[in-house]
Amino acid sequence: MTDDPLFASLFAAVQAAPDDVALRGQVAQLLLQRGRAAEALQHAAVVLQLDPGNALALHVLADASAALRTPGPTDVGDAATGTEPPGRPEEGFDWRRAEAELGRSVPPPFVESAGGPQDGPIPPPEPSDVPEKIRLDGEGEHVVDVEVERPDVTLDDVGGLADVKQRIRESFLEPMRHPEIAAAFGQTLRGGLLLYGPPGCGKTFMARAIAGELGAHFVTARIDQVLDPYLGNTEKNLHAVFEAARAQTPAVLFLDEIDALGARRSSIGSGWSGLRQMVNQLLLELDSVTSENDGLFVLAATNSPWDVDPAFLRPGRLDRMTLVLPPDAPAREAILRHHFARRPIAGIDLGQVVAATQDFSGADLAHLVTSAAEQAMARSVAAGEIQPLVMADVQHALGQVRPSTGSWLVTAKNVAAFANADGRYDDLVVYLKQKRVL
Repeated sequence: MTDDPLFASLFAAVQAAPDDVALRGQVAQLLLQRGRAAEALQHAAVVLQLDPGNALALHVLADASAALRTPGPTDVGDAATGTEPPGRPEEGFDWRRAEAELGRSVPPPFVESAGGPQDGPIPPPEPSDVPEKIRLDGEGEHVVDVEVERPDVTLDDVGGLADVKQRIRESFLEPMRHPEIAAAFGQTLRGGLLLYGPPGCGKTFMARAIAGELGAHFVTARIDQVLDPYLGNTEKNLHAVFEAARAQTPAVLFLDEIDALGARRSSIGSGWSGLRQMVNQLLLELDSVTSENDGLFVLAATNSPWDVDPAFLRPGRLDRMTLVLPPDAPAREAILRHHFARRPIAGIDLGQVVAATQDFSGADLAHLVTSAAEQAMARSVAAGEIQPLVMADVQHALGQVRPSTGSWLVTAKNVAAFANADGRYDDLVVYLKQKRVL
């Protein structure tokens, strides 16, 4: 089928920016409207691979699947070429036939792939490309899934934030890299570091970069995999996660949202003994009373360190804290360059955008560029050809997108002013004074 000029331009744009979710979603919708349901299904599946839960892609997926199951006027074949109408199994849609006709396999929706969208068949991922999932069996049907990977990113891949990276290197990484020196001073090869700061500022990416710097396995387990409604199972899950990390040493065990797993016991009501037991079990694992934690580095992240039980912040546990702030100017420039590079642009004053996005988190910057791209895409669809993203689109997006860090800074200001008797939040105090809000 020969594409009209609009689709020729849109497919060229998709090829230039294969990870642009908004663009690919609009292409899928237009294909569906033109009766090209199989191609629409392919693009919708890629969108869901990149952005599970995308509303537009889910809508296209449902309608395209229904169209492919329902006989219509497009099923009569091509009399001019003598082709036969596509066959259809008696029950359901023939996915294997569709994948063969499309020249590539369509990834199942809601399943993340290690790589981005590709042209042609998707090769099976190499073992190093995807996290290894370890299933730990317990009593009865009690199982825990733990993901283990070897990150290939380092702190050099983190844009800007030179002060934060220097503090991490001096206080955490360098002692871990020189075990012979640590042994001479009677230090064990274990450690704990708490990363805290506003949401969307890259604490998880920073944790992966630290694991990459150490050349260690990176072990993660989601909160929903740890928490269990049945009495005693949450503690078993926590122990299983730590045992998996100890079996992979040297390893970095990453505990995200530590304020949920290690909430202040003084704030837990008397009717919630299970939560108290969870906190006690986590403290027990960090202390390694019954197991050896040498070679295990525990990284934790939270937006609200003031909600973490103070017992976790004592020496020998998460005894170091590092503030991960909204990206500074060099970091914002690096993040913006990354997102703009995936889209056709013209006349973008990057310095002006950097100056206008102070206090934006990394997630806010990605949302800003996506919003600006939506404006350019709407113009392109109306004009029937690709029109680049320009400064006016960015200015329009800046009028709609606001930094999401404001509410966090308000709470942090109160903590820094009234709850810093032990100097725990000195870095936060310095930052707030620099911003002249304290």
